[in-house]
Formats: sequence, C-alpha cells, structure tokens
Amino acid sequence: MWNSPPGSEDDDWRPVSTGAAIALSLMALWIAWQHFLTADSWVFLLDNANLALHEAGHPMVGLLSSRLGVYGGTIFQLLFPMVFAHYFWRERQAAGWAGSLLWLGENLMNVGRYMKDARAGELPLVGGGDHDWLEIFSRWGMLAQDVRIGNSVKVLGLVLAIHAIWWAWRHRSHG
Repeated sequence: MWNSPPGSEDDDWRPVSTGAAIALSLMALWIAWQHFLTADSWVFLLDNANLALHEAGHPMVGLLSSRLGVYGGTIFQLLFPMVFAHYFWRERQAAGWAGSLLWLGENLMNVGRYMKDARAGELPLVGGGDHDWLEIFSRWGMLAQDVRIGNSVKVLGLVLAIHAIWWAWRHRSHG
C-alpha cells in the first residue's frame, strides 16, 4: 500500500492523540501564517532554537575546513530535526515523527527565506556577519536564481509541514 511506511504496517505505530493532532495542526497554521502571510516570519521559541543550531553549525563544520564552514549553519539547522525524525521513525512514534517533520518543514521555510535574501541582504544577521547564501550562491554561480530557489525551498517546507499534519491525523487514536 503506497500510504504505508516502507517495510511496516500502519498499525505498528503508536497513535497520535486528538489533542496532539490539534496542537500540531495549530502550530502548522501559525508557522504557515508567519512564513507566507506576514512580513515577520519569526516563530519566537522555535526560531531562536533554530538560530542557535544554525550558528553552532558554522564552527563545527568549520573544524573540518574553513571553506566548508559557510555550509555548517544550514546543515545543522536541517540535520537536527532529521535526527529526531529518524529516532521517532525507528520507535514508531507517530506524534514525534509528525512533530519532527513539521520542525524540518519550518526550517526549510527559514532556509528558503534566507536564500531569497542573498542579493537583497535585508535580513538582520547575527553579529552583522557575512550572508551565507550570498557566499554559497556566488560560489555556485547561481546568485541570480536566489529568489527562485528560495521560493522553491519555502514551498518544499510547506509541503512537508502539510504532510506532517496529514500524518498526525491519519495516525490519530480513535478511542
């Protein structure tokens, strides 16, 4: 069945409570509202944590190579929700899986916003530093496509967030 996770049956997942499904849905609506319908796309608690992960990624990846450090922020920002998603997938915890996918989707929306800003340079940067995606797109010879790529990544994040909510409701307990 195409809806089932590879190699498993739907009934081996721990179900999502209705309250958790509602909470995830409300969070997804708030995130989508912030990213697509307002000028301020900062989800306070979540994005402060994401920013800390992003900033920690630069020096951690930079230990491997100073040239790679610019990629570390985005790598860490996306890696952590993927690690959580992997854990919840293995444990067959549907609510945790859906929450991790929502977190990853929200991070993709943030990365897309950052990508779109490469040439404009309007976003405030921590410590007034260099713009990661200006550097990355310049290296790749793709600076002129920053807005198109950024919009695509934002939409990918939205699709992932919608999938997370679908997953939560699909695996909701009916008791």
